[in-house]
Amino acid sequence: MTTGQHRAAQPETGPQDDEQLPTIAEQMADQLGGWRGLVESSIPVVVFVIANIIGELRPAVIASVAVALLIAGLRLAQRRPIRHAVNGLFGVGIGAAIAWRTGDERDFYLPGILYGIGYGIALLISAAIRQPLVGWIWSVLVAKGRAEWRDDPKLVRTFTQLTVLWGVVWLAKVGVQAGLYLAHQDTALGVARLALGYPPYALLLLITVWTVRRVTREPQPTPLPGA
Repeated sequence: MTTGQHRAAQPETGPQDDEQLPTIAEQMADQLGGWRGLVESSIPVVVFVIANIIGELRPAVIASVAVALLIAGLRLAQRRPIRHAVNGLFGVGIGAAIAWRTGDERDFYLPGILYGIGYGIALLISAAIRQPLVGWIWSVLVAKGRAEWRDDPKLVRTFTQLTVLWGVVWLAKVGVQAGLYLAHQDTALGVARLALGYPPYALLLLITVWTVRRVTREPQPTPLPGA
């Protein structure tokens, strides 16, 4: 193969790779489960909040778990992905078990608060040691296991900044919930759980996808002739 032929064939790889990269909307839809995933993951918590207001704790726990099981079963029967339903069922199940045992409705939200604190701290620690967790998650969910970003100082810096942003936002939103938990504001805690659940997550995801795609598509400097 001649040098001219090699140069003519080489650019074909770039556009194909760009076409294979999912769009921002596709990546967000996959992580959030689409509008159906958003709604279905929120229904058990909404059921618990409403049932607990109009009734007692244990019927509310039973109702929320039953709805979560129903959603997972329906997705399974329709042969649809059940990852989001299973995650929701797992979270609701643990909170329901603790609240059932202690008899305190606040404890329904305790696992989510503890998880949020741990996740936020882990994000900040990973950024501090230059192993940004957002970068590794990107490798698994978007880059099909590849981690070439580790060899690009600009991407390492970008993922580090994004990881700090995620950690700060995560600790801020869980801090609000923890404050309501300690203040025994049970109904307000349920509302905060819903309001501070997917909306901040969706915004952070949008910022992350847009930022990484912008950085990776910035034109590289053209080498000088003869360099």
